[in-house]
Amino acid sequence: MRLLLLSSLVALTACADAPETPAAGSATPTETAAEAAEAPTPGALAPAFTLTATDGTERSLADYRGQTVVLEWLNYDCPYVGKHYGGGAMQALQREAAADGVVWLSVVSSAPGEQGHFSPAEMDARTADEGSRSLAVLLDPTGRVGRAYEAKTTPHMFVIGPDGRVVYNGAIDDRPTTDTADLDGATRYVDLALAALADGRPADPATTQPYGCSVKYGADA
Repeated sequence: MRLLLLSSLVALTACADAPETPAAGSATPTETAAEAAEAPTPGALAPAFTLTATDGTERSLADYRGQTVVLEWLNYDCPYVGKHYGGGAMQALQREAAADGVVWLSVVSSAPGEQGHFSPAEMDARTADEGSRSLAVLLDPTGRVGRAYEAKTTPHMFVIGPDGRVVYNGAIDDRPTTDTADLDGATRYVDLALAALADGRPADPATTQPYGCSVKYGADA
């Protein structure tokens, strides 16, 4: 019981605000799209974007048309993210996805001065320390792309099919805790979505409630 209370206190302190989130795909009138108007609900075209990666190259979603893409909203200092990297689950999923030809992109929408925001060099160092197998870490300091996708938490996961349409939007799994012990036996929603897509089936579920620390958008995002 003492360990459970301590874990909860650490999560609350580090995240400070992981509020209840509306159902995936719900729109907010003040949000603006990156380069497309559709909300990122399953079956809709994924909002187009171009972002700069930590290596200085520009990456566009259109670059990967014809391939399956996973978008992972990332904040290394969030304990919910720490659970998946610290337990090795995120890296394992990234490796499995890459082996199947899936493009995995991590997106950081933390604003300057907010938790999870780092310079490109610092982000690369953290990525190396965490052992991430993401193809690239994309920087979204204005939050424009995060808002277009209605990304609410870290992690918040999206699977996009080769046709550019959203296949899955939501949580990485069904265990909304910061405890690595809960990785065992978890239902891994992203795995299920990728397997369904490979088999030509609709993802089931196609949407779930994302959990984690709130995305640290700036005031003007």
